Amino acid sequence: MLGILIAGGCVQDDWISSILHVYEKKANWLLAIDGGLAVLKRLHRIPQEAVGDFDTINPEILSYYRQIPGIIWRTHKPEKDATDTELALEAAKEAGCSHVILLGATGGRLDHELSNIQLLNLYTDTDMDMEILDEKNRITLLRAGRRTFFRETLYGKYISFVPLSEEVKGITLTGFKYPLTKKDITIGSSLCISNELVSEKAEITFDRGILLCIESRD
Repeated sequence: MLGILIAGGCVQDDWISSILHVYEKKANWLLAIDGGLAVLKRLHRIPQEAVGDFDTINPEILSYYRQIPGIIWRTHKPEKDATDTELALEAAKEAGCSHVILLGATGGRLDHELSNIQLLNLYTDTDMDMEILDEKNRITLLRAGRRTFFRETLYGKYISFVPLSEEVKGITLTGFKYPLTKKDITIGSSLCISNELVSEKAEITFDRGILLCIESRD
């Protein structure tokens, strides 16, 4: 089951609307994360579920949605040990989502943005795939093994691999403008930034570690 989660980060309504249009026939679960309710209100959308402490949402918007029957509410106190986004991901998992697209998770407060990106690491070893989308980036997480990329489905022209573990061992890149063979990188390295495909498909393999994969467009 595909779930779309909308947080309250910096998003353009037209872009969010286009993403919802692309996935609305595939998505089974629309979840608002706290301030994400304001985004959905502007787009005249009703979520199946809303999660958060709702301390930043306009009371009129909150009241509007509270009156709509059928919405599942998971209201948490502001003093809690997890962010609203993490709690929303748990809710999506409990709802049976096998794939989650997280929108509105970037472009706002940097602490929340970094935390949201690191949540990819929390869910990669579960039965729920997760990706973060914004207007210019698709962010996923790779663990040791093999991943193939196809030009026709790449999110943008550029693709970068950023170490999330202290060390990533044995990176081999084929089909890329800047190939590598069994290269090790560590946190802080910019070696694998802004690569490009030179054929219809390209492949990365590596032996150990964790990489953020960022597909980007200008």
